[in-house]
Amino acid sequence: MNPSVLVVEDDRALCDLLTWNLSAEGYDVRSTGDGEEALVMVREQVPDAIILDWMIEQVPGIEVCRQLRKDRETAAIPIVMLTARGEEEDRIRGLKTGADDYVTKPFSPRELMARVEALLRRSRPALAGTTLQFADIELDPASHRVRRGGEPMHLGPTEFRLLRYFMERPSRVLSRQQILDGVWGMDSDIDERTVDVHIRRLRKAINRDGDIDPIRTVRAAGYSMDVN
Repeated sequence: MNPSVLVVEDDRALCDLLTWNLSAEGYDVRSTGDGEEALVMVREQVPDAIILDWMIEQVPGIEVCRQLRKDRETAAIPIVMLTARGEEEDRIRGLKTGADDYVTKPFSPRELMARVEALLRRSRPALAGTTLQFADIELDPASHRVRRGGEPMHLGPTEFRLLRYFMERPSRVLSRQQILDGVWGMDSDIDERTVDVHIRRLRKAINRDGDIDPIRTVRAAGYSMDVN
């Protein structure tokens, strides 16, 4: 499951260059030069990271960042802001708005790739092979092993991918379509009801007598992994 990146840049040549470099590194890339469209695209499919230009059409990048940080579902997305503004006050303003990193143009594409990778490793530990932990559940992406309370859990391949997807996004409410895209892939023609079937199988696999179900059904919205 490749990490996804949204590039929001209205310089067509630069946008194409970034898209090419990210794709070559194995990322799933979408792009737009319009801030308003970027907000729509994020809500349709939440990316794992965003590269966001400050000066873009319709809605400025700094306002896009502000709106994403106000929404619970998008508040934790790593954001790298691109700008021609190099003054300290501008950098501080961008970071205070919620940007995780700040790159001043012109820049080296290799440096930007390294910054994106570093942010993703912090936000999605499984990318670095780190064991994921949620409450008493441990998932090792390298060995494909799952334990709860120290006891091994036996999951099928789909349930393993589903649990990993949830554990990489704790407390985030995920729609059935987001889960389909993230676990089965955007080109999948599987029906959304399939998600409910595999959620039931996952619950059966990880919940023993007396265990708290960590997967919460959010009516009319989807599912969330949390302890509330």
